[in-house]
Amino acid sequence: MSIRRVKCCALNSDEGPHVPIFKENGFEVLPGNRDRNFFNEDELINELRGCGAVIAGSEPYTRKVIEASPELRVIARSGVGFDAVDLAACDEHKVVVTTTPGVNHHAVAEHTLAMLMAVARGFPDQHQRVVEGRWKRIAYPRIMGTTLGLVGLGRIGQAVATRAVGIGMRVVACEPYPDMDFAENWGIELLDLDSLLETADYVSIHSPLLPETRGFMNAARFAQMKSGSVFINTARGALVNENDLIAALKSGHIRAAALDVFTKEPLDVSSPLTKMSNVLLAGHVAGLDIESHRDTLIMAAETVIGLHDGEWPDHCIQNLKGCSDWSW
Repeated sequence: MSIRRVKCCALNSDEGPHVPIFKENGFEVLPGNRDRNFFNEDELINELRGCGAVIAGSEPYTRKVIEASPELRVIARSGVGFDAVDLAACDEHKVVVTTTPGVNHHAVAEHTLAMLMAVARGFPDQHQRVVEGRWKRIAYPRIMGTTLGLVGLGRIGQAVATRAVGIGMRVVACEPYPDMDFAENWGIELLDLDSLLETADYVSIHSPLLPETRGFMNAARFAQMKSGSVFINTARGALVNENDLIAALKSGHIRAAALDVFTKEPLDVSSPLTKMSNVLLAGHVAGLDIESHRDTLIMAAETVIGLHDGEWPDHCIQNLKGCSDWSW
């Protein structure tokens, strides 16, 4: 008999609209133990015992975790990223990995623009000077009329673009498979990566993490960016060589950075990034607003239930390509 037991490890997923959906379909929902460190392999393994599916956050599902969880059939990521999951191990053990595409792009876009506008006007240093009694007024460049370079013009890049155009920015983008109608309608100039980096006053990353994009923002790329430009990453930390970014910030070539994602998460508090007054940090929360959180949990639940009932929602499944004999 298949195991209809779901563990909720994603942030604040112990309660929500997905819980009655699961229960109405005969699933037992187990809340995640918040005293456990889900980023620790052994603790995550203990948390998954006896579960057929997990609503996953950004905790790492390594080969060790997969091999130690024989009952696990589905890892349902509440979000669109899955780089913390060992897909090869999941393929070998017939564990389906799913995501929730098309749900949180507006949340990421708003977060991106919030971080861009904050660092453009000198935060967090503006705040810290007032807190410390250093009453010093400094003028910063106006955002309107400057150029935003988007590396990636998919759902999220497009949502950022429309907002940036709305505040008077010129938008250029680098995208291997562009929606030409969208670009034309919104006046977005399509450039190669080199030209974009040389042109933009603000560079915002919205690319997937692939073997060819891992660490592609390195010392050479940062050197290509305009002197005094700003770097924003709300995509994936591993797209960036953090040491090279730190060096570019220390040199002053990059004026400021806004980062929601990091090479290793959680970010170590000893990282130089935490000591820099021209760097604004957030803890991988760009895609998390109330609406997207609700919708991702609903979509994840419906996907898990569909898989249990014999459906195969291709648009949500990220592995087991060509598989025809999977069952739960």
